[in-house]
Amino acid sequence: MKHLPKHLRPRRRYLAVEIEMWPDADLARGPFQRELWYAAQNLYGDAGSADADLTVLGFDSADGIAETIVRARRGHVEEARAALACIDAVGGDPVGVRVRGVSGTVRACSERYLHGRAGISEERTVVFENDSRTAVVRDSLLDVGGSDGFTGATQLDFE
Repeated sequence: MKHLPKHLRPRRRYLAVEIEMWPDADLARGPFQRELWYAAQNLYGDAGSADADLTVLGFDSADGIAETIVRARRGHVEEARAALACIDAVGGDPVGVRVRGVSGTVRACSERYLHGRAGISEERTVVFENDSRTAVVRDSLLDVGGSDGFTGATQLDFE
């Protein structure tokens, strides 16, 4: 079977997406793709979600931050953003989803908006609620571990 000529191929847009979660959460491409499909289907129905054709391409996850590229049909970028905004948990773990930017090619999207932030973190011991605890530090954010899970904090909470 021959490829379609370039002027007949479907036009796509690529959204660079950052997903923030607790450091002990395990996130993979499959569960995130499933949540994205469910969110789009709940917002736009079967026909609308199929028309937007949202697909997760690649997935890089480490230490509470994940980066991915979501493919959408041209003209459906706002629908893709809305569906991404509806995702609040993946596999029972709460997540924060942020669109960093939109591009016309995968290469441009990756070069402009995905800078390999996944995995840039360090572990530090902090005093929180008069107790010495372990915290995962990313930029100026700290996720302090406790007996009932993690608590989000900033540098200002420790000064």
